[in-house]
Order: sequence, then C-alpha cells, then structure tokens
Amino acid sequence: MSSAPKSNVDSWLSHSSRPKRGVPEGLWLRCTSCNATVFRKQVEQGLGLCPECDHHFYISAETRIQQLLDPDSFEEWFADLTAGDPLEFADKNKTYKDRLVIEQKKTGMKDACVVGRGYMRGRPLVVGITDSAFIMGSMGSVVGEKLTRAIEQATELKLPLIIISGSGGGARMHEGIFSLMQMGKVSAALGRYHDRGGLFISVLTNPTMGGVAASFASLGDIVVAEPQALIGFAGPRVVEATIKKPLPEGFQTSEFLLEHGFVDRIIPRPRLRSELARLIDYCT
Repeated sequence: MSSAPKSNVDSWLSHSSRPKRGVPEGLWLRCTSCNATVFRKQVEQGLGLCPECDHHFYISAETRIQQLLDPDSFEEWFADLTAGDPLEFADKNKTYKDRLVIEQKKTGMKDACVVGRGYMRGRPLVVGITDSAFIMGSMGSVVGEKLTRAIEQATELKLPLIIISGSGGGARMHEGIFSLMQMGKVSAALGRYHDRGGLFISVLTNPTMGGVAASFASLGDIVVAEPQALIGFAGPRVVEATIKKPLPEGFQTSEFLLEHGFVDRIIPRPRLRSELARLIDYCT
C-alpha cells in the first residue's frame, strides 16, 4: 500500500531542514567612516580604500611593501630578532612569552616592525614599517633595535630612509624601561644619520600614537601623512579629560596637523609611491 502524499507543511519542513548556503564570512567590510558595506575584494584591489568615501583601511606591513616597492626588490634585514621577557611580565592571566607566540601566529610576523632595503621606482632606499596588528605596533626592544640597525645601515650605505609608522601603542608596557629606552636609541641614530647628510622621510598612517609619535615619527626631514590618520601622543579622550576642555574639531587628524605645521603634506595612498619617489629625487 502506497504511503499518503506529504502535506505542504511536511514538504516545507523537509526543505527547511537542509543546510543553507550562506554568504562566506569575510567577503564584506563595513567602512568606519561612511558606514557603507563594501566588498572586501574591491577594497583590496583599490589599495585598501573604501570605494564609497576613499577611507583608508588598515593594511599590513607586507601589503605596504608590495604597494610601495618595486616587485621582488625588498631584502628584509634582521628578520629573526625576537623579544625577550626581562620582566617576566604577565597580564590578564597571560605571560608576555605566551602573548608573543599568539601574536606571531596571528600576524605571521616576529614582532611589530619590518626593515630592509629595496627599490622604489628604481631608486635604492632603506625602509622600515611598524604594524599595528602586532600588539598595536608598540615599540618594544625588537622594534627599537630593528629601526636603529636599519638607520645605521642607511647611514653607512648613504641611502635615503623612509619609515612608515602604523603604531597605535607607544612603549610596550610588557618590557618596562627597556621599551622606553628605544625612543632615545632610535632618535640618537637618526641624529647621527642627519649629521651625515641622510634624507629621512617619515610617513604617518592611522594610527601613529604614543612613543612612536613622540620620537622618530616626528623627526623626519619631511613628514607626510595619509588622509584622516590619527596622530598624537595621548588619545583625544585622554587629552580632553586631562585639560577638561572640549577639543577642536578634527583634533589629532592629519588634516588638523597639516594646518598647524606638524605635517608637511597629506598624500592619498594611490599617489604615495610616486610622490615619495619624487621627494627622493628632489632632495637628493
């Protein structure tokens, strides 16, 4: 005897129990500037810019190298330097050693800085990049040591130097005074480089804060910035709470700092490579 035909409800229940094919995660991004939902691939093809408002999204140090330097021209220096744990520091039930391992696995970087030699439109130079994805780009002993060695190499080789700062953190609290000393160490190396006639172009990106902004990032012979980058020592909320006064509109953005003489030029990311090469030609 044949079974009775399924009711419409039974058919619907049977159909709805099948696994649904949803949109894969990570295909879309929400722009923090205009709140538009944009296709990730379109953003990546547009050098990390929002197609609706030209907001500059975060990009990694590796991506910056690909965007700025000639293909296959980058030679990384001091890639194996890793941080120690002189204070045996722990926070939130996690040791500094464990945190370093987690950050290394997450980012594929040994620490928050990449340095080396490369070519930009055929021009040889030394480049350093700090990356906020690794403990907010905070300047620990490895970041300071890499930058100092890179500056010394630029001095010896008589090459232009570009440092691209993407550090939302200042000194790395996990290393205490060892981290604070990096500000002076890197600045002293830049002083010697300057005395030897070197050209240092500092590129400020979002964010450039804390000890990085208070040391080498502000010492460029030429200081350029990407649009709408957050630049300063303490964050706006901290400053406002300290002085107990409302802050000017756009405070600590690259546009505000250009108006007040802290930044020499604002260069959108699509023009950054060509404009940096032009500055090198003009100054050397």
